[in-house]
Amino acid sequence: MMIGEGIKSIDVDMPKDVYDTNKQIPTFNAYLTIIVRDSEGKIIRVHKQQSHSPTANFMWLLLPLTYYKNTGNTFTITNTGGGTCSYQLGNTSINTYISYPNSYYNTNQTTNLVMIQVGSGSQSNPYNAHSLAAPIANGSGTGQLIYGTPSTSSNITASGASAYFYITQAFNNQTSGTITITEVGILLMITLINYGISSASNCGNVLMWYDVLSSSISVPAGGSVTITYTFTVNP
Repeated sequence: MMIGEGIKSIDVDMPKDVYDTNKQIPTFNAYLTIIVRDSEGKIIRVHKQQSHSPTANFMWLLLPLTYYKNTGNTFTITNTGGGTCSYQLGNTSINTYISYPNSYYNTNQTTNLVMIQVGSGSQSNPYNAHSLAAPIANGSGTGQLIYGTPSTSSNITASGASAYFYITQAFNNQTSGTITITEVGILLMITLINYGISSASNCGNVLMWYDVLSSSISVPAGGSVTITYTFTVNP
């Protein structure tokens, strides 16, 4: 035991990393990676940025049963066309469950990934966004891009203390001019099943995630762009 003046010489301030046991509280992050290619397939630009913008649709649908049960709140899902669906998880009188792919209720009434959508506008409040400000249409006409089929990782990949999955999609510019992308979003087609799985409501295409790019992306004539969202836990 040390007593008296000797104890004053001990530095009791610990560095933060002394508590690091590699078991940190889980953190969630999302990232955008955008690769632009010219008409010959050569990479001419790689853009990376952190994504910060889940929409209200995403956040309310993420809330657990206990929230809706304890508060009695109902959420109105608004789709890209302005249509609405009323949602209250676990309530017996209205839509209560989100249908998923290969649902045992009806395989034609499922919730699916529709696309990564791109646009040429911007919005200052992503939380309230229900659609892109100026969506770029799918096609080969002036100002349009040909949308490829979106794909996702087949499994969640674990690497060390991190786990991640991705959504990716390619777009081709078959016009004679450069097309500029300034906004990106993820759309899901959402079906809600009501109590007892007796009926279903298709809410249409719903914007779940939205980002304004930190710098615009120019896709040259004959070129292409591949956009990837990566979602990670403990990155």
